[in-house]
Amino acid sequence: MKLRLVHIAHARSGDKANRADIGLFAWEPLGYALLQQHLTPERVAAHFAHLMAQPGAEAVERYELPRILAIKWVLNDALGGGAASSLRSDNLGKTLGALMLRMEIDVDEAAGAAAVQAALQAQQAL
Repeated sequence: MKLRLVHIAHARSGDKANRADIGLFAWEPLGYALLQQHLTPERVAAHFAHLMAQPGAEAVERYELPRILAIKWVLNDALGGGAASSLRSDNLGKTLGALMLRMEIDVDEAAGAAAVQAALQAQQAL
């Protein structure tokens, strides 16, 4: 099944100079396992290729934070030179977390359904 990340995770993002920083947080461990398995630097680079000066996995850094069910992503040379240099009219890195949540991953039907259900239960428990 195709699973949109917004159904199993939430995100925060920002920027520093010409680098975007995206924190992707799973709602619960089943979703985190899917993120770890299916969200690769190559996949993230392909999703953000239209923004990156030199698209490719070598421009993407991945940092796993299992104790908080998160993966931090750094996209290098992704902001048109940074706020002082860019002609882009949006808030640069601030909007990229929402863009990442629109990404879809291909997962096993049963695993995807279980992760979505667990994420909904985790959100309702807040």
